[in-house]
Order: sequence, then C-alpha cells, then structure tokens
Amino acid sequence: MKSQAIVNYGAPLEEVESELPKPTGNEVLIEISHCGVCHSDVHFHDGYFDMGGGEKLDVTRARKTPFTLGHEIEGTVVAVGDAVKNVKVGERKVIYPWIGCGDCPDCHNDREHYCTGRALGVRLPGGFSSHCLVPEEHYCLDADGIEPGLASTYMCSGITAYAALKHLKPMDDNEPVLIMGLGGVGMMALQFALQMLNRPVLVADLDDNKLQAAMGAGAHAAYNPKDPEALAKLQADTNGGVGAAVDFVGAESSLAFASAALRRGGEAKVVGLFGGAFQMPIPYFPFRAISIGGSMTGSLADTIEMLEIVKAGKINPIPVEMRDMSQASQTLDDLREGKILGRVVLTN
Repeated sequence: MKSQAIVNYGAPLEEVESELPKPTGNEVLIEISHCGVCHSDVHFHDGYFDMGGGEKLDVTRARKTPFTLGHEIEGTVVAVGDAVKNVKVGERKVIYPWIGCGDCPDCHNDREHYCTGRALGVRLPGGFSSHCLVPEEHYCLDADGIEPGLASTYMCSGITAYAALKHLKPMDDNEPVLIMGLGGVGMMALQFALQMLNRPVLVADLDDNKLQAAMGAGAHAAYNPKDPEALAKLQADTNGGVGAAVDFVGAESSLAFASAALRRGGEAKVVGLFGGAFQMPIPYFPFRAISIGGSMTGSLADTIEMLEIVKAGKINPIPVEMRDMSQASQTLDDLREGKILGRVVLTN
C-alpha cells in the first residue's frame, strides 16, 4: 500500500509504503480511485487550528506519524471480512468517513459525526493512499449514478453543506438566505440551497471571480465585503437583513459580515474552520434576538438522504479538478494559498 503521508507536521507529504491491510470481521478494504482534498486537511497537515489572539489548538496528539490524511474517499471493494454480508468485492462505493467510537451517547443517537473517534483521515488512516480499511460495512455507500470523482466530494463538501442547510431554523416564506464563502463547500451549498430552499440565495466572497461563478450558477445576488457599501446594500436589498447566514469560511471577518447581515431574530451558522476569534457585545444578542451556532458535517442518515437527492439529478456539479495522488502535498499548498476554485480530487 502506498500513501502520501504526514511524516513531519507542516512539512511536505512523503510517499510511504506499508503492508496491505487484511480485513477481518465487519471490515472492508477499498482500493481508492478518488479522494477529494478538503481545507480541513490543511489544518491537520499544519497540526493546529488558529484560535485567534496568537493561540493555536494543537491537534498533533490525535494521531501518530506517518499519518495519511483524506476523508472524501471513493473506490472499489477489493476484500471483505468474514462477517460482511451486504458489500461485495468489485462494487464501487463512497465511504462515510465521520465514524464514531460506537460506544457513547452521540454514537447511539445518530450523532457519531460529533464523536469522530474513528474518523477516516482524522483518527484512522484516510484516502491519500492506494487503499483504505473501513471499520464497518455500513459506511460503504452506493455511488451508482454519480460521476466518478465527483462522488467522493459529497462525503465532506456535500454532506457538510447539506446538513448545515437542512438544520437551519424555520424562516419566513421567500426570505433570503446568505451563503458566506464560495470555496468548494460554499459552492456545493449554493447548489443544495437552490434545490432545498424555496427562497432567494445570496452569496458573499472576497473574490470577484467566485462571485461571478456563483451568479452564473444561480445565485440571486452577490456581495463583496471588501466594498464598504456591501453590507448596507445587502440590508437595503433584503429590507433589513437575511433570516439566515451560513459562514463557510469561519474567519473573524466572515462571521462579522454574516452576523451583521442578519435581520432581527436571524441565525448565523458557522461551518468553516479558517480560524480566529469573534467578539460581540452581549446585549446585542437579546436586543437583536439573533443566534450564532455551528454545524459539524452531517450524520450517516443525512448522508444517505443527500445521496438520493444527488442521484436523482437535482444537484448541479461543482467544478472539480482531477490531479494525480502524487500531487497531494502541492494541492494542500494551493488550498492554503486560496488558489483553488471548486474542489480538487486526487486520483490513482
């Protein structure tokens, strides 16, 4: 088995060879054809998340090096354990990666994406590799009818966008929603929002090229926060602000814009992990009656539900660039520097 692995945090990934795993019990061995690259991979590669004010959350102790990143996994079943019943050798699958410990209240109540004790590419070896060992067969999901390569992106980019939108608080009829940030997840969210929400979908980003792409993909209106008049224009266009703003950047400036764009009683939901700190005077919460919360990917049930929508042809594909697996390290650098529109998928 060949993997593009972290040997030293922050240093370029290195190719590492190891013995091919042999599945036992309920385990399934996947020969990887595609693996998407996510911005969270950048943070895990760095070994920390930016907490603002010079503080960093060290995440290096969660895994031993060499470690293989990658959680948007797609491939073919090449071997199964003796207890596997419903997954067959030769089948093409996408892999739900947000796997919990299996023995906590979250795992027992369809919230194992809050546990992630065995998450692939986070705690267990992931998809920047030729093969991946999946702990249980029910995490191997049917990808038939979804374009190869694109299918992998739904295991993080897709389910993260879908779940954030699905679990928004109720809004008034035809009230607009704002999508903040048009990276791979934000562009995916735009497509899901146009399908799921019967309301105008507004977008905001610092990159005019991304705003133009979003308008071409169906956004109702676009705003660049670098424009000092952008917030006032949005508030005027929406008669006081949006009912919900979903921040797919997760930076100090993006959350400040998203929260300011809310009408009284609106909801800001943070999805992105760019980092930093956020401050707001406490009286603003009751005075404006707003809520600010977070969304961390989605459950296995949400993922299965989302895939059926995708298979029905209701979601337009986001831009996907295919790169060879050997370019994993360069792709992380490109993501870090904001050079990627849509999603990059690594191939074997």
